[in-house]
Amino acid sequence: MSAYYNFIKREQQEDGSSVAHYQPTQHAQGAWNEHEQHMAPATGILTAELKGFVPQANMRIARISLDILGLIPLDDFTITTRCIRPGKTIELIEAVMSSRGRDAIIARAWRLMTQDTSAIAGLEDKKSVYKPEDLPAWEDMKGWPGGFIESVRFVAEPNRRSGCGMVWVTNDVDMIEGEPTDDMVHLLGMADTANGIVPRVGLGLSNLEWMFPNTDLQIHMHRAPQGRWLGIEAVQQYGADGIGLTSAVLHDEHGPFGRSEQILTIRPMPR
Repeated sequence: MSAYYNFIKREQQEDGSSVAHYQPTQHAQGAWNEHEQHMAPATGILTAELKGFVPQANMRIARISLDILGLIPLDDFTITTRCIRPGKTIELIEAVMSSRGRDAIIARAWRLMTQDTSAIAGLEDKKSVYKPEDLPAWEDMKGWPGGFIESVRFVAEPNRRSGCGMVWVTNDVDMIEGEPTDDMVHLLGMADTANGIVPRVGLGLSNLEWMFPNTDLQIHMHRAPQGRWLGIEAVQQYGADGIGLTSAVLHDEHGPFGRSEQILTIRPMPR
């Protein structure tokens, strides 16, 4: 099976931090520029590093906040992971992706204590009435270039339209060459596609007059996701002053498990 990244080596630092070295494959290539990584697999590899950093049996990641500091080079990179706020029930950890002498993404994750709250559990987000395997293939996303979009499969629910709708996505690519991909890593490694599935200005890079890249990705999870299909129930909204927002309820095949938000910078497409 192919992979988004090749692992090179890991170095443990005296301060307790970990520095992992990776090489991206063509599957990680982005859509806006051919020489950059897509934010989706970059989110996946950062999630893998955060999840694997000194794991605690009684805690899980509940939120990941990723800030994109600039173009993510399609080149060798490091991820430096450390604990910012240790604790027995609440912990904040950070993973920084760096390449070509600068930081590209800063990711921070809250790990919270888990316990049995089934007696008071309840959701307002509703489970989809569709199963992804019963939906037709949706090829409109293939109007976007890049190795990552080529690596994934999409199906769309009937109500999808410009600005709003539900799309399911999956792939058969490992996150790291030669390693099994954890469900959370697999699913969060596709969450950034929320910004591309219901754009208000059309689909496909070649015919766009406006671009709308996100500068962050925020993911909150009320339970740990499971399985291989990610359902993205997205809404995209543009303000009148060049800033937009893509919001999504995130589903797996068992129902909704969390939400994502992406702030957008809207600007004319350079020609």
